[in-house]
This record gives sequence, structure tokens and C-alpha cells, in this order.
Amino acid sequence: MSIQTTTAPDALRLDLPKSFVWGAATAAYQIEGAAHADGRTPSIWDTYSHTPGKVLNGDTGDVADDHYNRFREDVAIMKELGLQTYRFSIAWPRITPQVTADSLGPVNEAGIDFYSRLVDELLAAGITPAATLYHWDLPQALEDAGGWPARATAERFAEYAGVVAARLGDRLRTFITLNEPWCSSYLGYGSGVHAPGRTDHADVLAAVHHLNLAHGLATTAIRAERPDATVGLTLNLAWVNPASDSPADVAAAQRIDGLQNRVFLDPVLSGSYPRDIVEATASVTDWSFVKDGDLELIKQPLDVLGVNYYSPTVVRAYDGTGEREEADGHGASAASPWPACSDIEFPQQPGPYTEMGWSIDARGLTELLVRMHREHPGLQLMVTENGAAFPDQVQADGSIQDLDRIEYLRDHVQAVSDAVAAGAPVRGYYVWSLLDNFEWGYGYSKRFGVVHVNYETQERTKKASAHWYADLISAQQA
Repeated sequence: MSIQTTTAPDALRLDLPKSFVWGAATAAYQIEGAAHADGRTPSIWDTYSHTPGKVLNGDTGDVADDHYNRFREDVAIMKELGLQTYRFSIAWPRITPQVTADSLGPVNEAGIDFYSRLVDELLAAGITPAATLYHWDLPQALEDAGGWPARATAERFAEYAGVVAARLGDRLRTFITLNEPWCSSYLGYGSGVHAPGRTDHADVLAAVHHLNLAHGLATTAIRAERPDATVGLTLNLAWVNPASDSPADVAAAQRIDGLQNRVFLDPVLSGSYPRDIVEATASVTDWSFVKDGDLELIKQPLDVLGVNYYSPTVVRAYDGTGEREEADGHGASAASPWPACSDIEFPQQPGPYTEMGWSIDARGLTELLVRMHREHPGLQLMVTENGAAFPDQVQADGSIQDLDRIEYLRDHVQAVSDAVAAGAPVRGYYVWSLLDNFEWGYGYSKRFGVVHVNYETQERTKKASAHWYADLISAQQA
């Protein structure tokens, strides 16, 4: 088949160190399928996706990309692309399927064995594995006992992290504790557009704290088992800009920055919650869920901060007239994810857009990476997700000429290089995603992969963007 690209990789003006690594990322519930294999019990996403009306077209992750049975084929594709590293997530319900609020329960050997075989396959292909311990698939039994707003969930998570480190850490050296805890808390417990589908702003902030606590406790547990492990945290940091330079809009941007970025960054890196956010949310919660000693537990040395970036965020003060705009990059919903923000709106931005309706501006990735370097000198950085959904079309010859995705990736890879040139210590880049997959509330209607998946046959086809990415990796290694 013919492959066409708009810009050759060597046309990019990249200035990256030779140690810079290139990879791709996925998440367990989005690709694995095998929902009832090996003793795995339901996660909150199994329950949510099987609830009528929650996911577009009634789609579920029961089969997804059948990666559980096809992982060797998928690793072979990674090797063909020249990937140096692969970031996957481990499904907690496969590892300790009988977990309760009071006990982790027995370790499921069949679940551990699946990830052990995956790690071995990756290493045999010359690909460094990096595992995310939580990518949103909380065991349903823990949600039934209170979920992330409950302290016990953080305590059980740390025990689970210790199990994974003990059992796989002889070959798996990089652990990311949490992926995008903003989504777990704000979308899962605030807007209800993610599992478990709750809408309580007090629960949002309790979940924020217990996710932060889970990260700190898990980091300690991993290092107790594997002192030489690399431990990181992945945040979907937002490049927040006021719609104007008016004091009201600037104040709105400051509050959203606090709720999206600083409420995670500050406790993990500085051992405190931002005072302005605690004060702004006083009408929602008294923060009594923060116990003495918690901030010391949360603030553990961080080997690497993962940054996920897709789209800019623009905010302005809402004057109470007309319909409040909610084009915040996460989709409008019946409930707002944002506590104490009824006086803030998210105006629609000019295009171009991805198929998710997210506006495109690669400058935000540079700005976030440089900001992290400026505010936290010496902190090692990694772009752990970046990519875009577009309406891919399979051509008559079987190819997928996703030139819009190539343009998106080209601009964002250049943005990473620009950040490195400005001094930011960025160690690598993971494209999201390796495969088309279950896109949460959107089901299978949105495709982020550089590899196309025919969901009826499970046939994999490398898109033009995959060939472009492979050429880029090859050129950077030359």
C-alpha cells in the first residue's frame, strides 16, 4: 500500500539528547478485553459501561482490542515501529480480585502471570516496559465501600502497589503510580461522565486528597520492595489562560489552575495544599479528610513527573447572564466537574479541532514543561501521553492516510524539543495511543491510535502516522 506523509521527520528542527526515549502508551481497560478471564473481578468501568445510557452506543470494554490474547502480536508491531519503551497499565482487579476495604485479599497468580508474560515479551523485543498502576479501573468492591473519597482505598492501593513491585520488579523497573488523578476525581465524582458516575463536589475534593495519599503511600511501598525502582506520577496538567487580561478573568484562570494543577503538584512536590484553593472551596468542604501527617506521607521524592497534554484551557469569569459555556476540553455535562466554580466558564476556542472537539495549540506543551522546570528545578519530566482523535478513513488500498494526526504529532514533538532547548529536562515522549481503543464515555467512536483496529476482525493496520513515527524514531537514533 502507498504511504504518504506531509512532513518528513528529518524536516523537524529537533534538539534532543541521545538518551531521549520514544514510546507509545495504552491503558488496560481500553485494550485488554478478557473481562472475565483469569479470575478478574469487575472494575468501576465494567459497571459503568454496562449501565444503560452511560457510554455511547452501549459500548463496553469486554473485548476491546483483545490485547489480553493478542499481546504478542501487538509487541511485534511495537518492535516494527522501533519503540524503545511501552507504557501500559495494570488492571488492579486482575491482581487482587477479592480486595475489600479491610483487606487486599489473596494475590491472583493468573493475573500476575499475564503481566509477567507481557513484560518478558517486551524485554525480548528490546522494549523497556513502564507500568501505570492505576488507570481508572478501581475494583468495584472498593467503590461499593466508598471509592476514592474513602481513606481505605488509598491504603489498599499502596498494598497492591507493593505486591506488583515485589512480583514484577525484578524486570519491571519503572512504575507510575496514578494516571491523571484529576479525571478520576473530577470526572468520576463531580461531573459523572466517567466511572463511577457520581456528582458530589465534596466527594471530588476528598477523592483528590486520597489519590494524592495513594500516590505517596504507594511510592513508599514500591521503594520498600525495590529500592532501585524509578517511581513517577502522571498528571494531565492544563495550560490555563484567561480569556482577557481583566482582573476577573485572571482570577478565574488562577482558580482553575489551582484546581487542575496545583492541588496535585503542591502536596506531592511541596508538601502543602494551595491556600487559595482551600479558601475558595470552603463552602464545599472543610478539608477535614486531611489528617495529621498526611502531607508528609504524600511528599515523597519523585523520580519523574509524567505530563499528559492534549489541548489548551481558556477560562473567563461568568457574569450569570446567558447560558454558561462549558467547552472545557472534557465535554459539557449535566453537572460541572469543578467545585466552587459556578462563576467561571470555558468559552469555545477557535479551531482547528480534533474529533473530540478539543482545540489544537502545541504551544501549551512547551509552556507546561518549561513551567515545571522553572518552578521545580531538577525535576525530571516525561511526556507520558500526547495524541489526537481524528475521523480516520480506510482507503481502497487498505491504508489510512491520517495526515491530520501526523501534523498534530509533528507540532507537539517540536514543542517538546523547544522545551528542552529552554532547559526543561524532558527524558522522553509517549504517543497516545498505540492502538485505537475503547475511548471511555465515547466508546469506540473516537480513534486515537497510530495503529488502526478493525473491531469486528481485530485486524491491526499501521496508519500513515505509525510509519511517520517509526521514521522519526529511526532518524533520532541515527
